[in-house]
Amino acid sequence: MMGAHHAASGAAAWLALTTSFEVGLGRLGQVVPALPETVTIGMGMMDLTPASVIAGALVTAGAALVPDADHRHATIAHSLPPLSNILCIQVGKFSGGHRHGTHSLLGLAVFVAIAALAGMWTMELPGHGIIYPGAGLLAVLLASFAAKALKFIPDTMRKFPWVVGIGVGIFATLFAPQHAYWFPLAMGLGVIIHILGDMLTTGGCNLIWPLRIKPPRFLRKVPLVKNIWRPNGNIAIPLLGNAGSVREWLLLIPISAYVLWSIAATVFS
Repeated sequence: MMGAHHAASGAAAWLALTTSFEVGLGRLGQVVPALPETVTIGMGMMDLTPASVIAGALVTAGAALVPDADHRHATIAHSLPPLSNILCIQVGKFSGGHRHGTHSLLGLAVFVAIAALAGMWTMELPGHGIIYPGAGLLAVLLASFAAKALKFIPDTMRKFPWVVGIGVGIFATLFAPQHAYWFPLAMGLGVIIHILGDMLTTGGCNLIWPLRIKPPRFLRKVPLVKNIWRPNGNIAIPLLGNAGSVREWLLLIPISAYVLWSIAATVFS
């Protein structure tokens, strides 16, 4: 799945988890009596201010790109130069290359642990309340990932990523949800969304890395098995086909619409 689609999906997941809205069915509800007059969209599991919702969405959008830190040529490698370039090279070496360690359950656990440690650093800001400086520092990196992937940062503006990243990092620090677990939740949610997105493409992922279980040779030519259990041991449910396919772009349309609608509803409600 392409970077921008990962980021949009991450933001949508955060919004679906933390916001909730009633939507009237209008005439459809009148035509079909069995349907309710309104439906609830979103789970609304956290009571957040509009600023906290947006801060979390930005961080989760960036977190949804973190697994691609194993690829030195990924979009995020150029999001916050030279730090992001160095980071992606080193992560790729430690994780065994693209779609290996960072796209596994072990990688998920490591990313969430890092976020949890960062979230433990709290400070009391007079007149404001508790802030999370550690989460804010990592949010600089995550925000730059999201901004680069979503094309908010033109390739010609090399210094602009730092401006965007630091600005959003400060915003996330000041307006982060007042919950100790919000940052590891955003990180874990983003990473999970990324892995699921890649598993919907033909490449798939190996969730049990560093273990690798390859399919027996006699199964590699069975049509259904060969598409799901890849010869390299990855597991895929290739509903979207290859990364960047038309199906993937079509999926992005309702996801992006939901993100925009949810943010607008949160801000103006």
